[in-house]
Amino acid sequence: MALLRGINVGGITIAMADLKDVFAGLGFGNVRTVLASGNVVFDADTADTAEAKARIEAALRDRFGYEAFVFVHDQAAVAAIVDAYPFEERDGRHAYAVFVADPAVLDELAATAEGLDPAVERVTRGNGVLYWDVERGQTVKSAFGRNTGKPRYKAVTTTRNLRTLRKLQV
Repeated sequence: MALLRGINVGGITIAMADLKDVFAGLGFGNVRTVLASGNVVFDADTADTAEAKARIEAALRDRFGYEAFVFVHDQAAVAAIVDAYPFEERDGRHAYAVFVADPAVLDELAATAEGLDPAVERVTRGNGVLYWDVERGQTVKSAFGRNTGKPRYKAVTTTRNLRTLRKLQV
């Protein structure tokens, strides 16, 4: 599956039918989009996620004229991330996984989680992700949310809530 960062927000608008066409044109099978926020589930002939990422980013750049940041994971990896969510899911809270492609950035962001107000948000490290539990309505206002939103993290992070990740599992 592919998680595209930043589409249908901030001026990059892509119809899901057009996105599906790009993936089908790359030879991926059983392509389906989930929600309108850049989630694509597909079958690939290879398990090489780095190669798929490069091909998808190039195709999106060519077709839509923007610098695409794509995170490619297999179903088993996403299932493991969802299963490992360490916080109790509660009403009034959002349950997120922040996917981080660069280990140094993962370390850096994990370090910024120290000293957060646990009444507002909690963050802990997982395998290639940071798990984030945040009070509803505080996602972009919270200390961690403001930090992850910095432009320097744009190319190497994307965030999905657990509800979306569950919908991506087939």
